[in-house]
Amino acid sequence: MSLVASAGGHSYLQAGKGFSIPKPKRYKLGPRAALVEANPRVNGSPSPMSMQLLPSGRAEDLQAEARALARAVGASVYSPELLSNKYGSRPVKAVKRTLEILVALGFFAFKLFLDQKNGTLDQNKRKRAAELRTIFTRLGPTFVKLGQGLSTRPDLCPPEYLEELSQLQDALPTFPDADAFLCIETELGLPLDSIFSAVSPAPIAAASLGQVYKARLKNSGQTVAVKVQRPGIEETIGLDFYLIRGLGFFINKYVDIITTDVVALVDEFARRVYQELNYVQEGQNARKFKMLYADKEDILVPDIFWDYTSGKVLTMEWVDGVKLNEQAAIERQGLKVLDLVTTGIQCSLRQLLEYGYFHADPHPGNLLATPEGKLAFLDFGMMSETPEEARFAIIGHVVHMVNRDYEAMARDYYALDFLSTDVDVSPIVPALRDFFDDALSYTVSELNFKTIVDGLGAVLYQYPFNVPPYYALILRSLTVLEGLALYADPNFKVLAASYPYFAKRLLTDPNPYLRDALIELLFKDGRFRWNRLENLLVQGSKDRDFSAKDALQPVLKLLLGPDGEDLRTLVIKEAVRVTEAVILGSVVDTYNSVPSFVRTLMFNGNGALAMSSAELQSMMELRGQVFRIWGLLRSSESFDPALLQPILQVLQQPEARSLGGRVVGGITQRLAARLLQQVLRMPSVPTSS
Repeated sequence: MSLVASAGGHSYLQAGKGFSIPKPKRYKLGPRAALVEANPRVNGSPSPMSMQLLPSGRAEDLQAEARALARAVGASVYSPELLSNKYGSRPVKAVKRTLEILVALGFFAFKLFLDQKNGTLDQNKRKRAAELRTIFTRLGPTFVKLGQGLSTRPDLCPPEYLEELSQLQDALPTFPDADAFLCIETELGLPLDSIFSAVSPAPIAAASLGQVYKARLKNSGQTVAVKVQRPGIEETIGLDFYLIRGLGFFINKYVDIITTDVVALVDEFARRVYQELNYVQEGQNARKFKMLYADKEDILVPDIFWDYTSGKVLTMEWVDGVKLNEQAAIERQGLKVLDLVTTGIQCSLRQLLEYGYFHADPHPGNLLATPEGKLAFLDFGMMSETPEEARFAIIGHVVHMVNRDYEAMARDYYALDFLSTDVDVSPIVPALRDFFDDALSYTVSELNFKTIVDGLGAVLYQYPFNVPPYYALILRSLTVLEGLALYADPNFKVLAASYPYFAKRLLTDPNPYLRDALIELLFKDGRFRWNRLENLLVQGSKDRDFSAKDALQPVLKLLLGPDGEDLRTLVIKEAVRVTEAVILGSVVDTYNSVPSFVRTLMFNGNGALAMSSAELQSMMELRGQVFRIWGLLRSSESFDPALLQPILQVLQQPEARSLGGRVVGGITQRLAARLLQQVLRMPSVPTSS
């Protein structure tokens, strides 16, 4: 069984490593850290003291979390001003580090220049990628974090570089065990042997910000992962961010081709890295994430043990699992990668668009397949939030894209905080039209998310957009998930997997913004697009949380509301059309079912209805669509005839009775007109003289 650990912002798998839990064992961990089995067992069972680890009540859990917060009160916070004051007065150290970085990266750039000049750029790509990974590792944690970010950007790096840089998430140099154990004792204020009955003899994994040990808690016997922060990490990354921020000022001032505020991006990235240095914050992130998303049975989030957590030490539940990009290992467990990726996409969409709180670093090491088929999320150091207005604007943006309403798409960028409200969006519309008219010539199932991202990125770079950090992280998250799926299925499309969620939200969410988006999608030029509704129901029913009941009632409430007169007018017209199609379609079915000689006697060979074949075909297609939609609603697992009862109650309201009367009046007029056409069309029968 592979074992999963999380270290310094990233998660790992190690096969065959770790320690054996069943038998008490003594580990040699250095001069301070020899541990023995100290918790006696009675008749082979744990003592009463070790029966439970977690507090029995929520109040005790909160108290333990408060104690952890108190231990982390001195955790560092990113402050450009403090870094400037600190390192601005230490020019020698700053210059020395600058030269170290420039020499390493400059020598690498010179090699790339020679490769291009000699025509060996592609031939040496794998070799250069490995060299860059080595350079980033040698330059330290800040550049390791940078490389980890690049390893999830296939739009920026060739495959060879992606593969090499992804190893930064797996194999970094460890720091001495004695330093780690001293950190645990200092942070928790307890001797090591009073906390753990067993600890792995070496780190299970190491990463940019820390390293992980596998341990067994003394008072409960539960297996845990203990993440310990690297000594001196704050000093190292502080100096690097001070220098990188200075480079950002230079780029903003002198490099016109880059329109994005580089300093703002550096500040955002640095702020997130500093947040990762506070392990109590990471524990709180995990708790919140578990509360919001682990209600689904196929999602697993490990528990945090607050009594053994501080700013630099994080103790969490141990998880057995396999990385999501190890397809062969996953399939050996009888699992399918695509099922797990689809679960990840659905969970990511909930994160991005329901609660707005999402995991901003979903690389393969942080997404794991458990033997039970669950998708485990690890490492909650880097989280982000989608503003509420932006959540609905994103869904509306998708609707506008499907409708090819590029003017509305351009206006969406105000709500998405891409543009200030004083910027004129009219010049952006032609660029959107040029790109999306071509992209939307494909079906949703054929659209590649990376293609959309790249094309939209090209548009964004031409205009004064300021892409907010949350949006860049959303794109990264979904691009990573699509990349993972492409390992298993080159034809996988993340947009096709996402569409059921969007359809469900549009059909069932009572939010006024989404209700307006649904109306915009279903009505065009005063006509109802039944094919769109049918497609939404087909796609929405693929989402496990879809409810036919929820899809019906919000629409009725909107229709009969005080502000629904314009919609009622449209619905009346469509209800008349549909009722006419059903009634006259039944007449046609009856006509076609009787023998031909009877038809001749009844209609003198003129047919059942006075309408053209094209009109008749259109009417029959409409009736067929309506029947199919009703069948889709009835086929929903949540459909129950009893759900119509509240709908009938709504229909008894005065507005509904008035609406019904107007529909009946319209149907009567249409049928009377049809009957008159039929009578006038029938030839007169000659009388005998």
